[in-house]
Amino acid sequence: MSAVSPARRVAFSILKAIEKGKGHSDDLLRGKSVAALSEADRHLTTALVLGVLRWQIDLDGRIRAWLKHPNAKLDAEVLIALRLGAFQLLHMDRIPTHAAIDESVEITKQAGHRFASGMVNAVLRKLAASDSEQAGTSPDEEDWRRGFPAWMVERWSAIYGKDAACGICRHGQSQSRITIRAVDGDVEAELAAQGMTLSPGRLLTATRQVVSGDVTGTQAFRAGRIRLQDEGSQLVAELAPRAGTILDCCAAPGGKTLILAERNPEARIVACESSPQRLAQLRERLLMLGSRVECRLADAAALEDDAAYDVVLADVPCSGTGTLGRNPEIRHRLRPEDLSRQAERQRAILRGALRAVRPGGHVVYSTCSLEPEENEQVVAAVLSEGKDARLISFNSRIEELRRAGILTAAGAEDLLCGITAEGSLRLLPGMFESDGFFVAMIEKNV
Repeated sequence: MSAVSPARRVAFSILKAIEKGKGHSDDLLRGKSVAALSEADRHLTTALVLGVLRWQIDLDGRIRAWLKHPNAKLDAEVLIALRLGAFQLLHMDRIPTHAAIDESVEITKQAGHRFASGMVNAVLRKLAASDSEQAGTSPDEEDWRRGFPAWMVERWSAIYGKDAACGICRHGQSQSRITIRAVDGDVEAELAAQGMTLSPGRLLTATRQVVSGDVTGTQAFRAGRIRLQDEGSQLVAELAPRAGTILDCCAAPGGKTLILAERNPEARIVACESSPQRLAQLRERLLMLGSRVECRLADAAALEDDAAYDVVLADVPCSGTGTLGRNPEIRHRLRPEDLSRQAERQRAILRGALRAVRPGGHVVYSTCSLEPEENEQVVAAVLSEGKDARLISFNSRIEELRRAGILTAAGAEDLLCGITAEGSLRLLPGMFESDGFFVAMIEKNV
């Protein structure tokens, strides 16, 4: 029996779990099976899983073009083996053709589909021969779009314009940069001494991008002195005004809560989560803060703390279309009708946040979505229901953060270009090498 490399074996297992709806790539790639691999195999596993998910729509089309019966229903394991092989052949120049084909054939056999192994071998060999004939052709913008459902690309083109839509697609098909937040000033020199290469963030002075090295294997990471967090995600928490009482009403997994605690050392902070499992994960993540943060099992849409907080952060559950590079399987699960269903829940949470904030206080509403139904339309709908709150522009807040040394000077200037006509902030994926986010600040009238 031929061997299958550890990286391909684990990648196949993760893709199979995702295909059957039993997990998300972000969680599975942090699991025990990946942690047990060598550093090189961890990188290869990650590249294979995310690459297959990013290009799955295009891969399936190319695979079916070489099937004897293009509309035939394939077993999930056979299709995943074909996708793994096709991705390596089409997108990974350093993988030998024979390795991509032979191990995909062996994966098919070991998955219990020996009868299909000949078909997998034939299809991948035809695909490899076809790809070699087209070698040297330069990709155009259409290539990036082929990894997305047509309805998504059409939406983004209509909302943001063709060029912006191409940029969103290009970012979604690229390997997301690993970004860390340094909790203390000495950690950067410590990481450099261990062979890590870092570069400054685009927006925040506390952010570093990892150029090379595995920061997750360092003592600084294990001790919580550095944290993995997208720069746009960090920015959302930084935009919240400083306050004495703060509610993070959709707090898990806790990265933004940690920043709120860091920036407001004397504040009383309550972190809510409606899922018992996610609440347990949140409590574990926030252990380092001791009693400074109260973790509470609560539905943000049904909060009973009326007018109790100076600031409420409502980073609401959403479609996640701003994170399709980091969470590529979302594109395969999301349907257009899901957006209105998400918006109903988002409006309920925003209403709860506005009840919880005191007069004169602020609610920061945010999503990692690109869709107006979850962003501007949610804010406008809730504000139209009464006259006790108003939208505040981020212009002055960005300037405050620049003067405080939290935003870089260049980052502050660039962010001003992302302010909408209403004063909210929109980050499209790739604008700052970060995920996509929408953030609005609402002031409750006195």
